[in-house]
Formats: sequence, C-alpha cells, structure tokens
Amino acid sequence: MRLKPEEVDAIKETAAETFGDSAVVRLFGSRIDDAGRGGDIDLHIEVDAIADEGHVRWLFEHRLFQRIDPQKVDVVLTIRGGTPRGFERIAYRDGIVL
Repeated sequence: MRLKPEEVDAIKETAAETFGDSAVVRLFGSRIDDAGRGGDIDLHIEVDAIADEGHVRWLFEHRLFQRIDPQKVDVVLTIRGGTPRGFERIAYRDGIVL
C-alpha cells in the first residue's frame, strides 16, 4: 500500500469526522500495488446514509487537505446495504480496509 502512515491516519480520522464512526474506508486502485508508482488516491467509503452527497464529498476533501498535501483523490461513496456497482465492486473485491 503506497500511503504514508500519517496519510492513512488522516484519511481515517477525516472519514469518521465527516461520515461518522461507522464509516468503512477502503483504498483501491493503483495505490494498493507496492511496486507501482504515482497514481491518484482511490477511496471507497461505505456509510449508513448520505443527506447531501455533493456537500459531504466536498467537506471530506476540504478537511482531508487540511491534514495532508492536496493531491488527486477520487472518492466513491456507497450506502451500506445497497447493491454494489462498477467501482464499488472493485473496491469490495480488491480494496484494503484502512
């Protein structure tokens, strides 16, 4: 996994602060490959409910970038219990729970 320990901590803390303690965060995509280079940070965040997805996504990134250097982060939000689609299936299959 190509994230620094302080980045992992910042992501987990920011997710809990933004989405609640029950949020589950998975890293997926190119950053799970230790031999790879570069790439954006692909995060799958599983939550109980989202009132305003656009706002909470912005709020999560805003809070995260106060803790780590701004960089390309893709966030896939999933409502717990829903049917996974597309990138959600990839995240469940290959992702690493932070």
